[in-house]
Amino acid sequence: MNSQLTGILQISISVADVARATAFYRDVLELKFLFEFPNMAFFDCGGVRLYLSGAGAEHKPSGAFVYFRTPDIDRQFSTFKERNVVIHQEPQIIAKMPDHDLWLMWIKDSEGNLLGIMEERRR
Repeated sequence: MNSQLTGILQISISVADVARATAFYRDVLELKFLFEFPNMAFFDCGGVRLYLSGAGAEHKPSGAFVYFRTPDIDRQFSTFKERNVVIHQEPQIIAKMPDHDLWLMWIKDSEGNLLGIMEERRR
């Protein structure tokens, strides 16, 4: 039997303050804002919807991570520094593949969630 699952439609990130997180994802990360409802906000991430789910005071950063793709991790790193984003780990090569190097850095969003930023840099 063939799977009827064809991809990821939506990913949810729990946040303490939806308004603050919406500003971070829209203005700092520059993701395309789609729509909002009370205690919810939605963004487009290259065809996958990112759902910010308000958890209020009970929010604790999750053990699940979202990794964003960038074409230029060095430029992204500079932009984040200019915008005072909390850099958890600076860009570094984490794997040398046959035709490219895999780069990763970690940042924290406005709610303390860790976000991976990755580049597949061709050699």
